[in-house]
Order: sequence, then C-alpha cells, then structure tokens
Amino acid sequence: MKILRTAILGCGSFAHRHAQNCLSLKDEITLTAFSDHHIENARAYSEKYSEGHATIHTDHHELLDKENLDLLIVCLPPFAHSDEVHYAARKGVHLLMEKPIALTSEQAWQMVEAVEQAGIKSQVGFMFRFGEAVEELKSLIETGAAGKVGLMAARYFCNSLHAKWWRQREKSGGQLVEQIIHIVDLVRYLLGEPSSVYSRQENLLHQDVPDYTIEDVSATVLSFRNGAMGMITATNGAIPNRWISEYQVVTQKITAEFANANNATFHFTDQENVPTRVIASTRNIHLEELRDLVAAIRAGYATRTPMREGAKSLDLALAARRSAEERKEIWLK
Repeated sequence: MKILRTAILGCGSFAHRHAQNCLSLKDEITLTAFSDHHIENARAYSEKYSEGHATIHTDHHELLDKENLDLLIVCLPPFAHSDEVHYAARKGVHLLMEKPIALTSEQAWQMVEAVEQAGIKSQVGFMFRFGEAVEELKSLIETGAAGKVGLMAARYFCNSLHAKWWRQREKSGGQLVEQIIHIVDLVRYLLGEPSSVYSRQENLLHQDVPDYTIEDVSATVLSFRNGAMGMITATNGAIPNRWISEYQVVTQKITAEFANANNATFHFTDQENVPTRVIASTRNIHLEELRDLVAAIRAGYATRTPMREGAKSLDLALAARRSAEERKEIWLK
C-alpha cells in the first residue's frame, strides 16, 4: 500500500492538529513538506513533526512543483486563498481544506470546478459531520426511524479577540462566515437544503476595540425546502475561555439534545414513558475526517464533505450576512 506523501500549507496554530493526526496515521501518511509565508513557521513544523526531514517552502507553487505530493492539507486563513486549489488540482494532488474555503461564492465555485474537472478527492474541514452522536442521528433520519425533521436550534458562545485578521470583516468574513459556518453546515447536513434565510448581526460589545469590524452578536433563522426550520444564535461576548457549541434537533419521533457532535441524549418521544439513549464519545473528529479522505483516495468513493459541500455551506453563510446587511429575508436558489 502506497503511503501518501503529504504537505501542510499554512503552518499556524490550528495546523498542529492536522500534523498530529497525520502522525497518528503514519502507516497511511508521511509528512513530506511544510509551507508557510513565514519560513520560520515551516521550519518549526518540520523540526517538530519530522525531526527536520520534511522540506520547507514559502510558496505553494514551489511546493507543488518540487514535491511529488499525493495530498495537500490547506490551513490558510480565508483571506489568504489564491490559486492553491487550482494548482494542486492540475498536479493531481488531493486536498483537505479548512473552512471557509473562500470569502466569495465565485471563488468557492471556481475551486469546485477545478477539483471536479481534475477528478481529485477533496474534504472540507466540517468535522462536526464526523461526531458519533451526529452520525447516529443522521442515520436515524436517513432510514426514516426519526420521522420527519421539524426544528434545529443551535448556539455558539465564546469570548476571545482571536487573531487580528479574524476581527476584520474583509479578511475573515465575520463570525458567522468564519466560525459559525460549522453550525451552518451541520444544519444543512441534518435538515437538508435551505429555501430562505433571515439574519440580524451587530457589533455591540466590541465597539471600543480598534479594527473590530465584525459582528459579535447574531441571530439567524433558516427555512428548508422540506418545511423544517433552523435557528442559530451566536456571540463573541459570552464566558471567557469557554467555547460552547450545542444544539437540539426535534423530529416526529426523537428530540436530540447535543452537548457537542460526540455527545447527546436522544429522547424517543413516540414511545411511552419517553425512553432515552445517551451517546458519550471521545472520538477525534478531526482524525476521522482525515481517515475518510484517505479511504476515499484509496477506494475511489466520495468523501463525506467534498469541495462542493464547502461551497454550498459558504453560500448559505454569505446569504445570512447579506440578509443582515439588507435587513430582509433572502430567498435561495
């Protein structure tokens, strides 16, 4: 079995998680190269994860030209995306992309076209799809055991200044586009394709912070083609050092209360005395998304979250932002 020659493009703090997962799959993946605009970051990654054996680069063209890669893991901030997807696709290199894949719908769908025309495998980093509790509910919905889906209510609460670029709308897209898009994608995954979105987004709590131009409170209501509804509330002004991402899903036969993607309590509301099932897992959902991509590369099937799914979830997040800007409901194609 061929070990996949793999490189990481963008050696910031989050890329450590992907590098560690690559080491966990050492029989499947070898970390061959690292690339970052700041060469010292690439060098530090090479020392930490390959004892200095992996090559280092500051340009993705050079990286893809010189290294005979099978897989590229892209951990760039959204404003830094350029032609790395197109260039990798032309080289036949498979892709794991962190979200959001772009800041505009046009750029995102150009990425989709490049990937699909080249026939390479892609996976967008919406890791909540790989949670054990999410998988269980998805299966119950798909088999019909859950009955018709009616409502999903979610909240994402944090309190952090994050990186400077994250606070600037032109670089991150805003909290919903850059961060809450995880929940946006999960609502799509469980409820289906949306028909409309209405959102209110304001910067109320960080007006005294220089260059903080994104929203820090938001409420978004989604309508779906199957009649279901979703609601997402979010803030960057809640409890410091706590990252709360929880949601509830109500179907005809089940009410599922999620503490996170791995842990939930299912209440079987169509049965007498409402029995419950608790799903408690410590699954590494980032590792599972990488496993899924590697398996898809080897077996030739589709990944759970190909680039097309990344573009669809981005389009929905961008529609929510447009709704907030125009103060009206946005109807979707």
